[in-house]
Amino acid sequence: MKMATDDWLVNQVAYKIASEIVFSNEPGRTMRKWRLIFGLTQKEVASAMGISSPVLSDYEKGKRRSPGINFVSRFVRSLIDLDLQRGGKVVRKMFEGTMKLQHSVIDMVEFPEPVELARVVEAVAGIPLTLSDEVSGNVYGYTVIDSLAAITELGPYDFVNLFGRNSMRAIVFTNVTSGRSPMVAIRVFPLKPKAVILHGPKSPEAVDGLAKKLSEIERIPLILSTANSVESMIKSLRSLVR
Repeated sequence: MKMATDDWLVNQVAYKIASEIVFSNEPGRTMRKWRLIFGLTQKEVASAMGISSPVLSDYEKGKRRSPGINFVSRFVRSLIDLDLQRGGKVVRKMFEGTMKLQHSVIDMVEFPEPVELARVVEAVAGIPLTLSDEVSGNVYGYTVIDSLAAITELGPYDFVNLFGRNSMRAIVFTNVTSGRSPMVAIRVFPLKPKAVILHGPKSPEAVDGLAKKLSEIERIPLILSTANSVESMIKSLRSLVR
């Protein structure tokens, strides 16, 4: 089962392009570069954005001050939407080297506003296994992963993409037997999530002791989801998005 894979891919592409524009010393030139990469004219992009071609031209030439976040967002979304209307060739090509992430990521969502970790635990019908007093604070997103695919297919560079835009998120591992391998991966990787949720073990006793110990060493709460299925768990998680 794969859910929202296309949405995830599109969001990753949009974030990459927008970040490059925003942090560029010459945002207009960077915008032009991406427009040409997508094979689009100023007229096509301007029309999709609802602005005139001269306005977009002025931004690309640096005649206007740096575009704001909203303008960049509209620009990037217009590039992507126009590409998708043509089959999404450029969007997918950008991620040819990391398409294997699609086999691992079941769902990835960035919250528009911070969400209390306790609400995430409730959404997954979770039982805190360690550090129950630290199941607090906010998270800014979650990633649901097929643990077997992630552990067998992903390298260190790929693993960082599981964290989306920030590491202050809950990482949910599905298809888990005991939880040892996911926690070993968390242990050795430099980025750390706010919490780790396991879906698969039938009871708290079925979760590996080393997994719990690593959770305590890393000070990352380990939570067991008792949701009936991955589908129902994701449905509940998505209900947290306002």
